[in-house]
Amino acid sequence: MKYLLSAAAAALTISSASAQMLELEKDELTFGFIKLTDMAPLAVAYEQGYFLDEGLFVTLEAQANWKVLLDGVIDGQLDGAHMLAGQPLAATIGFGTEAHIITPFSMDLNGNGITVSNEVWDLMRPHIPSMDDGRPQHPISASALLPVVEQYRNEGKAFNMGMVFPVSTHNYELRYWLAAGGLHPGFYSPEDVSGQIAADVFLSVTPPPQMPATLEAGTIYGYCVGEPWNQQAVFKGIGVPVITDYQLWKNNPEKVFGITNEFAEQYPNTTLAVTKALIRAAIWLDENENANRLDAVEILSRPEYVGADQEVIAASMTGTFEFEKGDVRDIPDFNVFFRYNATYPFYSDAIWYLTQMRRWGQIAEPKSDAWYDDVAKKVYKPAIYLEAARLLVDEGLASEADFPWDSDGYKAPTPAADIIDGIPYDGRAPNAYLESLPIGLKGEQIVVGSEVQG
Repeated sequence: MKYLLSAAAAALTISSASAQMLELEKDELTFGFIKLTDMAPLAVAYEQGYFLDEGLFVTLEAQANWKVLLDGVIDGQLDGAHMLAGQPLAATIGFGTEAHIITPFSMDLNGNGITVSNEVWDLMRPHIPSMDDGRPQHPISASALLPVVEQYRNEGKAFNMGMVFPVSTHNYELRYWLAAGGLHPGFYSPEDVSGQIAADVFLSVTPPPQMPATLEAGTIYGYCVGEPWNQQAVFKGIGVPVITDYQLWKNNPEKVFGITNEFAEQYPNTTLAVTKALIRAAIWLDENENANRLDAVEILSRPEYVGADQEVIAASMTGTFEFEKGDVRDIPDFNVFFRYNATYPFYSDAIWYLTQMRRWGQIAEPKSDAWYDDVAKKVYKPAIYLEAARLLVDEGLASEADFPWDSDGYKAPTPAADIIDGIPYDGRAPNAYLESLPIGLKGEQIVVGSEVQG
């Protein structure tokens, strides 16, 4: 769907006469997105007039799926897009479509969940401890799913689950949760890109908006997806979210804004202007303890954006998350758009995705720690981000204290207490991290046929 801001609306929404206009190389831009809550920075930058403040005339277009979106950026039909964090990395290293994609802006933290069908939930529930009030104790381990998978196997049924794309956070988060509970989610190899080699649970791609219907049809028994498609299962009464990614790995990175390296080099001021507008949108989404979230929900509910009911979007975006009907729990950081340096493109975030690609065989051969660092620096561009942030601070549109000026691009290691399997993550030591994970490739191991060798 295409739409442009009218001149009358533009006059009402220009919000910063103090913005210092950059000399733009290109001012008419088209950006793509998928209908998910975490495309919010794009919608807000548009609706609040932040793009216009920078002299940018932006068209936003919903895309059918992640592959179409990526292809659109690569072939120039789209100037940039809301992307899975794994997409620029995979493209740059040549896994799937090959192209040099970069990101100057991370769009959010958290925002995903894992949902199972009602039937599977009923079978899992006896294996989950209860709190004093009778509700299940969270976070829920995939060990509670293990006997269910065994039962299905004994009945001759493959246990199928959905994720949104082979290099999506959702694929890696679902795999992480399963493996942490003792279930093997399967390997990839150059000869077999199904990702189902030696799998206990068989993962396949389903576009996000189709997840609830596919679950209801019985084609899959569960899925990992971003909002609002977990809450949609609750509202439709067809499934139960069992864990959010915030519970799986506290404040984990999610989507990015992706452009080609060629675009950034050809249009450096335009790239800065876009980044400025997106940073302002992220600030607006989180400022004053999420005071603007209900307004954001209304924007996202419009058909040109996410197109789900406001009630469904608000169920996760305003500080709570509903698991079973009536089981509403406080998760104030389920969606984070600016806090905790959410928008800064950390190399360590990129490296986590690369470790998961290696862990499951998408990166078939072992790589050195230096290789991980090099790829992260090819794709994630904190220097562009900080230059845009500096302009905003100088214009009085952002606070000096809100940006990690002295960062070397690496976060402090994620402590064991923040991850469901109690295994800490340090982006500076990717191979040591891979060695610490009980299920998955490590060291010199490779997948040959249906076996791991090495």
